[in-house]
Amino acid sequence: MTSQLELGLDTFGDVTVGADGAPLPQAQVLRDIVEEAVLADELGIDFIGIGEHHRADFAVSSPEILLAAIAARTRTIRLGTAVTVLSSDDPIRVFQRFSTLDAISHGRAEVILGRGSFTESFPLFGFDLGDYERLFEEKLDLFAALITGEAVSWSGTTRPPLVAQQVFPRLERGHLKAWIGVGGTPKSVVRAAHYDMPLMLAIIGGDPRRFLPYVELYHRAFAQLGRPPQPVGVHSPGYVADTDQQARDELWPHYRVMRDRIGRERGWPPMQAGEFEQEIASGSLYVGSPETVARKIAATVKALGVLRFDLKYSAGALPHDRLMRCIELYGRKVVPAVREMLA
Repeated sequence: MTSQLELGLDTFGDVTVGADGAPLPQAQVLRDIVEEAVLADELGIDFIGIGEHHRADFAVSSPEILLAAIAARTRTIRLGTAVTVLSSDDPIRVFQRFSTLDAISHGRAEVILGRGSFTESFPLFGFDLGDYERLFEEKLDLFAALITGEAVSWSGTTRPPLVAQQVFPRLERGHLKAWIGVGGTPKSVVRAAHYDMPLMLAIIGGDPRRFLPYVELYHRAFAQLGRPPQPVGVHSPGYVADTDQQARDELWPHYRVMRDRIGRERGWPPMQAGEFEQEIASGSLYVGSPETVARKIAATVKALGVLRFDLKYSAGALPHDRLMRCIELYGRKVVPAVREMLA
């Protein structure tokens, strides 16, 4: 297991603050993300995932364009999304963007497909939230046919049918790696197995071990299909600094503001310091010194048997220089320590 373990990073492109404490322009945030990814590549980190959002507090609405810029300046890091909101996009255009990214990156592209945790893209692109389930199910069915690289015949209710349609550019290596991002519903887990796609669990709160039944369900579904299971990965938020206390002190004010802003939209009560500490101690916040974060990642990898762990290193307005330091510590200290602990 350990020889195959991949350790990556995710960002949603949170709008950060500059030296004067004022929010940076989204254009500067996008340029900073490129620099963060270049550093991750230099450090040998396995993967960088960039989320898609359509709101003021996140700068990235077109992750594939940003990934293409990163591809031009990196050599080995795998490039993907976290996630691509397939429900409000066209599967053929998504495939074309990723097959293009795969070509210019020499085979480093992969896509994580999901519904997304926000719904702004639905009215923006003219989709009805009442069609939430049908849109994702049909578009995923079409996308699963596209990633094989073969001519596609398909019909559904969300777009005109296709008959022996070849989509270009063709994949150079014949297949695009596509994950399904899941927040924790059995139906989504079984769906990933049905399409023979790797499963990415978005574990953003609570004890990560509570997701073990979903991993077991995923493996059972593959057994019933008579196929070997695909990899399972975990995406969780965190932050690395030189000491545990420094990590807490630097992250808390920015994390609290971000959490409460989103919480107001969803009817959550304001986050208290005790809840923050509880998530660090026994939940799904991977915060602390390199040794502390490495121990926690290794424990989750062992408990769930996953083959990919992606740390969402951005958190609200946390400044770019601190994000760069977090990435440096993650690449230089956390990743080697996790591998050593699991050896």
